Amino acid sequence: MINPAQFYELLQTKELTMFTGVPDSTLKQLCAYITDHVPPERNIITANEGNAIGLASGYYLSTNNPAIVYMQNSGLGNCVNPLTSLTDEDVYSIPMLLIIGWRGEPGKKDEPQHVRMGQITLEMLDVLKIPYSIIPDTIEETEIEVSKAVVHMNNHKTPYALVVRKGTFTEHKLQNTKTTNYPLNREQAIRTLVPLLEEDAIIVSTTGKTSRELFEFREELQQGHERDFLTVGSMGHSSSITLGVALQKPKKKVYCFDGDGALIMHMGALSTIGQLQPKNLCHIVLNNFAHDSVGGQPTAADNIDIPQVAQANGYKKVFSAQSEEEIRAKIKEIQQLEGPTLLEIKVNKGARKELGRPTTTPKENKSELMKYL
Repeated sequence: MINPAQFYELLQTKELTMFTGVPDSTLKQLCAYITDHVPPERNIITANEGNAIGLASGYYLSTNNPAIVYMQNSGLGNCVNPLTSLTDEDVYSIPMLLIIGWRGEPGKKDEPQHVRMGQITLEMLDVLKIPYSIIPDTIEETEIEVSKAVVHMNNHKTPYALVVRKGTFTEHKLQNTKTTNYPLNREQAIRTLVPLLEEDAIIVSTTGKTSRELFEFREELQQGHERDFLTVGSMGHSSSITLGVALQKPKKKVYCFDGDGALIMHMGALSTIGQLQPKNLCHIVLNNFAHDSVGGQPTAADNIDIPQVAQANGYKKVFSAQSEEEIRAKIKEIQQLEGPTLLEIKVNKGARKELGRPTTTPKENKSELMKYL
C-alpha cells in the first residue's frame, strides 16, 4: 500500500501541483490528504468530471503545466466529450494527468452500478487513445509509472491516466471539514419525511447513502419497496428520472430525494423541470454541503442558494427547513400546492457505520416499481 503523503510528495517533485476533479471512494484517502494540505485555489472540486477537464485545460493554456484530474471511473462517462473534442491530439492536444479510481474491477466484489464500468474502464481508455498505468503497490514502483506519465505528457501533449485499485492507499482521515450544528442528519430527515408523504406517493432517491437509508427505513416499517426507485448509480440524474415519472403519472405525487452534490453535478435538469411545470413533482434536497458517500469533501453548496436557483429556473414555490417541526410544516404546505416545488433540508453529514445496502437488485427494484405504476 502507498501512503497518500508520499504519493503527493512524488507528484510535487514532478511539478504536478494543480488538482481538480470529483472525489471518489477508491481515492478517498488521497482526496482527503489533498484537501487537508493543498490550498483551495489549487484543489478545485468541480460539479462534474467534464468540468474538471475544462478547468485543467484552462490551467494548461495559461501556465504550460499539466494539471491533475481525479475521478471515479464512472466519471469517464461525464468527460468523454471534452476528452475527445478538447484535449485530444487531433484537436487542441492538451496534456493532463488523470487519476482514476477503479470501482468494479473485474474479479473484485462491488456494487451492481460499478460492474459494467469496471469491466470496460481500460477498454475505454484504449478507445480514447489515452495511455495508462495501473498504480503498483509500492511508492518506488509508482515513481516509475508517474515518470512515464510525465514523459508522455511532455512529448505528446495529451492526457495520461493512472488507474487506482481499491486498497491502494493507506488511511488518511479528512481533517479539513466543515462543522455544522443542524438538528438532524440525513437519515433522521428521511425518517421524518417518509411518514408525511401520501400513501401512494412515489419516491426517486439519489445515489449513495440516501437510497440505502430509505431502503432500511422501509424494511424497519415492514413496508414494501414498490413505491421507491433507488438510483444506485447515474449520479445527478435522479431529478430527471423523477420528471419522467411525474409527467406520465400526473395523478400521483412524485418526490425526488436528492443531494446537494448530485443536484450540482447536473444542475441543468432544474431548467427542464421548470420549463415543463409538472404539477405533481416535489424536489427535496438533503443538503449536507458534502460528498458524504465518498469521503466528505465539500461541495459548492455552501456558496449557492439552492431554493433561489430552483425558483430562478421556474419552480413555483421553494422552501428551506432544518428541524422536524419545519419539515412537517413545509411538507403540509407543499401538499396543498401545485408544483414543481422544492424543499431544501439542511442536515449534518455522516451515516451509521452499520448502514446496510439494499438486499434487492436494481432489476428487482425496477420491476416492483413498474408493476405498481
